[in-house]
Amino acid sequence: MKKLFSELGLSDSSLKAVARMGFEEASPIQSEAIPALLTGRDVVGQSQTGSGKTAAFALPAIERVDVSLAQPQALILCPTRELVVQVAEETSKLAFGKKGLRELPIYGGQSYDRQFRGLAQGAHIVIGTPGRVLDHLKRGSLKLDSIKMLILDEVDRMLDMGFVDDIREVLVQAPDDRQLVFFSATLPNPIAKLIKTFAKDPIHVKIESAEMTVPEIEQVWYEVNRRSKVEVLCRLIDMEDIRYAIIFCATKVMVDDLVEHLIARGYAADRLHGDLTQNLRERVMNRFRSRKVEFLVATDVAARGLDVKDIEVVFNFDLPNDGEDYVHRIGRTGRAGGSGKAITFVAGREVYKFQNIQRHTKARMKRMAVPTLEQVEERRANVFFDTLRTTLEEGAYPRQEALIDRLLDQGHQPTDIISALMHLRQQDEQESRPAVEEIAPAAGYRDAFDRDRGERKPMRKKREDSRRPDRSERGDRSERPDRSDRSDRPDAGLPTHQQVEEPTRAVFLNVGRKHKVKVGDVLGVVLGATKVPRECVGYIELMNAETRVMVGESHAEKVAKKLNGIDFKKYTIETRLE
Repeated sequence: MKKLFSELGLSDSSLKAVARMGFEEASPIQSEAIPALLTGRDVVGQSQTGSGKTAAFALPAIERVDVSLAQPQALILCPTRELVVQVAEETSKLAFGKKGLRELPIYGGQSYDRQFRGLAQGAHIVIGTPGRVLDHLKRGSLKLDSIKMLILDEVDRMLDMGFVDDIREVLVQAPDDRQLVFFSATLPNPIAKLIKTFAKDPIHVKIESAEMTVPEIEQVWYEVNRRSKVEVLCRLIDMEDIRYAIIFCATKVMVDDLVEHLIARGYAADRLHGDLTQNLRERVMNRFRSRKVEFLVATDVAARGLDVKDIEVVFNFDLPNDGEDYVHRIGRTGRAGGSGKAITFVAGREVYKFQNIQRHTKARMKRMAVPTLEQVEERRANVFFDTLRTTLEEGAYPRQEALIDRLLDQGHQPTDIISALMHLRQQDEQESRPAVEEIAPAAGYRDAFDRDRGERKPMRKKREDSRRPDRSERGDRSERPDRSDRSDRPDAGLPTHQQVEEPTRAVFLNVGRKHKVKVGDVLGVVLGATKVPRECVGYIELMNAETRVMVGESHAEKVAKKLNGIDFKKYTIETRLE
């Protein structure tokens, strides 16, 4: 059963961090595991990948840390360096309210010097792969004397990768009074033996992945790079001429951000999430039901119990937590026997989470290719043609014979006059829309998803020498190419959708498309003239006569001040803040 985070016994600082991330409600595993972990008991948690396990163990770990003690107090073991980085990033966000807390990822392929410095400076929470953690233990650079909490994440995957001996050795070296936490999708015999040997009267928390069926509506999905989601959404809206839809996001922050982008691109959109008062929510819903709003962007909690007729499409802009939420979302369309459609965006590692949703809902979802700019423009041209033909057939337009006669008298041909008028109409439409750029497809996960082999185990190579090599020969198993974060990917460096961790503020520049500037030019002058870090510059929206640059709130005034008055592309920049 799901609960609010405020009902789980967390401190005010943790609740502040959760609220800042925009989450309204804990997932089932979080609702059950967090109160159990806060008691200090050993816990065995069992749930599928993508169910929110990271916050389930990271929040209690953060609660137990004493920031005045500059020593490792929580150790989190993960099977791969990709997961180590992911857990470290989320832990950092969840620790926002606890000043002075330091987390440190350690894994193979990363500089030892950086890891030595981080450990020497007193990292409180260490997240690492078993091989590299054991390496630091042997070197003496990592000590477990002050460890209060030892967490093993995705234990079944670590078992498949041959880490069981490494895990056992780390457990042996940990203090006897530590709290031990196992999280795993399955519990095969070797894991059960580890739990029996090392855990002390553990609490078992198991979240069943119940199978369910979904409504008979059309369901499609697109593999989309996170930074390109807004662009893909707008292309699909234009391509399919969608006029009435609900768009689901994971957090309140994402809802607010997406609504801003849609409004800036000329769509009638409004938001619905838990921060709105009841009166405001009713006002939003009345506008949506009366079709004054085309697109309602909402969180799952806010949309619960929502009853609106004739919804054309439900967009899963962010994946839901589980199959139950997925069914609730898409059930908003195709009601009362009508037709409906559900469109889901899947980014990167989310394909595995999406697989679980698909498996447990028994849903038939067709994978689609993102439409190209040429296809979108062709669709717009066809819509314009149909509208023009209908207008001519109905005759519902004022006559302009006098103006047309003047142009004919000057020697212009009728076809030239019509072409010029159509050109002006299309030019006005283009200038009202922000610039779009070609989207490179997300890479690296297609083959894994298409094979759809369920929970797959990595293949092991046969060794010519049958002896078991020692650890120095094996090295850290996590030292593999990071295929999910390659700088040579075709979509790497796309400047228009950079994510910014802190809240953003808009800086407007008085140059735009008509001044022959591009997004890359704007990004270059912002970084070059202001010297702010790249990660502080977010979405860049190029319009006809001006450009909006979303900048981290702490840097926005500096950027506006530094850019104001400088020469750029033969123009003098003027800035304003909003």
